[in-house]
Amino acid sequence: MITPALSDVIGYIAAILTTASFVPQAWHTFQTRDVRGISLGMYSAFTAGVACWLIYGLLLGAWPVVIANLITLGLAAAILVMKLRYR
Repeated sequence: MITPALSDVIGYIAAILTTASFVPQAWHTFQTRDVRGISLGMYSAFTAGVACWLIYGLLLGAWPVVIANLITLGLAAAILVMKLRYR
């Protein structure tokens, strides 16, 4: 049986891995300002989806979901703004 504490640990591990996997792309984009390979449609949908996951996490009080999506939303929104600005 999975306890609530264990499910939170799994959630935090998933949050760390998925958010950390996004950081290299964001860092590269911040450094180079090269947004040619980034799809505006994909990043728009992705950013909106992450915002929905954040709201979902808040409604459930699921802090691993909230924290991961708050960080990812900030990174994705920054890349989306750069895509709009530097295209």
